Amino acid sequence: MARNDVTRSIEQLATVLRMELEKENKALNAFRLAQDYHQQQRTKLTSLQQYRMDYVRQLQQEGSGGVKAHHYQQRLSFVAKLDKACEQQGHVIAQCKMAADQRRTQWLAQQRRRQAVEKLIEKKDQTLQVIDNRIEQQMMDELATQRLLRRSIS
Repeated sequence: MARNDVTRSIEQLATVLRMELEKENKALNAFRLAQDYHQQQRTKLTSLQQYRMDYVRQLQQEGSGGVKAHHYQQRLSFVAKLDKACEQQGHVIAQCKMAADQRRTQWLAQQRRRQAVEKLIEKKDQTLQVIDNRIEQQMMDELATQRLLRRSIS
């Protein structure tokens, strides 16, 4: 394999590597965004659950003092709505977790592709080193041959 071919191949792989790095960075950013969104949704659920607990506590305090049945029924209906909201938020969180896991998988796959290109470049660099060593050896052999010929002529 000619030195110029290997050098050209390394340059092409370097271009591919830059593209793979860009893809990897985009995949990492998508993963981080998905993680952040997942965390935001978990925080939202925690707040919703806390609000529900505070509301129920307040309802219990009011109930101990005596409350009209209609008013109490409205409050219980609202608690049921809060329960439903918590349940729906739990589904949102599960979907966010799946999306974040998927983005992580995509990022790791892209990372492996980038590493594969880096290994190819490394192998091409080694091949180039072997070619350079051979060229250097040939030059040394040629120089030694010329010296020998000059000595035999003189």
